Amino acid sequence: MATIDLNLVRAFIAVHDTGSFSNAAARLGVPRSTVSRAVAALEESLGILLFHRTTRKVSPTTASAALYDRVAPSLAALELSLSDLPEREKAPSGLLRVTTTVDLGAAVLAEAVTRFTTRYPSTQVEVHLTNKLVDLAAEGFDLALRVFVGPLRDSPLIARKVGTINLRLYASPAYVARRGAPRTPEELASFDWVGFVGTSPVYLTQPGSRTAVDVRTRVASDDMSFLREVLKQGAGIGTLPSFAADADVAAGTLVRVLPQWVVTTGTVYLMHPGRKHVPRKVTAFRDLLAEMLRQRPLSAAPDEP
Repeated sequence: MATIDLNLVRAFIAVHDTGSFSNAAARLGVPRSTVSRAVAALEESLGILLFHRTTRKVSPTTASAALYDRVAPSLAALELSLSDLPEREKAPSGLLRVTTTVDLGAAVLAEAVTRFTTRYPSTQVEVHLTNKLVDLAAEGFDLALRVFVGPLRDSPLIARKVGTINLRLYASPAYVARRGAPRTPEELASFDWVGFVGTSPVYLTQPGSRTAVDVRTRVASDDMSFLREVLKQGAGIGTLPSFAADADVAAGTLVRVLPQWVVTTGTVYLMHPGRKHVPRKVTAFRDLLAEMLRQRPLSAAPDEP
């Protein structure tokens, strides 16, 4: 059988419900002739007579009653399903799946997710924290919060800058008491370095100045939480974003080293798959996070020398 236009089925159901072509036309908001042609086309496609027509009334045939019982509930369920899609609603709704690193999740996403679900009660959020680079489209994620140092890599994803992170130098008070602290970037080369894998040389900047230092790496990792704990234990000097170290500085378990210098700056991007129609839940969360980070940036200006 050829594919049947659902509009023909909709016209048939309206006539069956209302008992006339005129009433069906009024319900559907179309001319009577449109309903008549639609029913005739459906009869032609099925090869059956659906209504006995007289000048006074329209009566369903036995085949019409059987067809109605089979298609009317299905069409009603289909129309309800289409009208009730989350992205057709005015307010964002549905499940939002987000991924980022463990530290950014704790520092940024926890608050953002709470604000988002409070502002939009019809949403749910699922957050996956991992330091691995996730394929958003393949793994079904709506958004990723990522940090890049230097130019943004070529990617099919849509990226929006939402903040910057300045990495600064930290060490434990015990390490500084034992080894002292460098007074210039060049002196950093003689100290034990704790940092991310592949971060030598280290570039330090301050207004009007930039220098590279070949450091002696003693401990390297790809996990920020691990590096922070190693620094607190006194293994050496290393870099952390201020949002990950502020609490330890306040508690006295870490101290700033070369406070007037900033290590390489990273840019924070909110990324999502490129689509013709970006879901409202995605744009709403993106805008909320950008607004939040404008109000409370991840990085403050470096200390004055």
